[in-house]
Amino acid sequence: MQKVNFLVFDDFETLDLFGVVEIFGRLKESYDLKFVSLEGGVITSSQQTPIVTEPISSIDTSGILVVPGGMGTRKLVDHHEWTEQLTKLSLLAPYVLTICTGAALLAKTGLLNGKKATSNKRAFDWVISTNQAVNWQRKARWVVADKYYTSSGVSAGMDMALGFIADRHGKACAQKIAYDIEYVWNDCPQEDFFVGK
Repeated sequence: MQKVNFLVFDDFETLDLFGVVEIFGRLKESYDLKFVSLEGGVITSSQQTPIVTEPISSIDTSGILVVPGGMGTRKLVDHHEWTEQLTKLSLLAPYVLTICTGAALLAKTGLLNGKKATSNKRAFDWVISTNQAVNWQRKARWVVADKYYTSSGVSAGMDMALGFIADRHGKACAQKIAYDIEYVWNDCPQEDFFVGK
């Protein structure tokens, strides 16, 4: 069973996180979900949803790393210790998935330099400003570059997570999860309905 480490921070976007949690949580025999933050304790989303986390020091570094976005990313892009920890964890993780403006945090580590990535279209110009060495893809629902998966805004994280499941377990598995949660999966990563709107 593989760990999935959800690395959260105050003012994360609730759906960024829990949409992806729902999808990974459907494969209980394959994934063990864990919520972590820099120091542990209660972390609160932008929508005032509190969750209990373990400290980052307790993380199983062989697990998949998932980083949501949200308004809290604006402060964290300039938080040296947080970026340093994210760099270490991302280098060790077999896969790193970011949702929405979580891509800005990963971009700040330099690990996306020269790689394709995307982010929330409403915040795209700000995300680009955090690191222009990334090959930002304005028209994309999600992007895969080596072990890095980045998605567009909020609900796009669910499409990306299903895409990740399809890559690891086959498309039929991802389709079944989408059906079971009554979600219409946009299974084409290049099809982005929100670009330019």
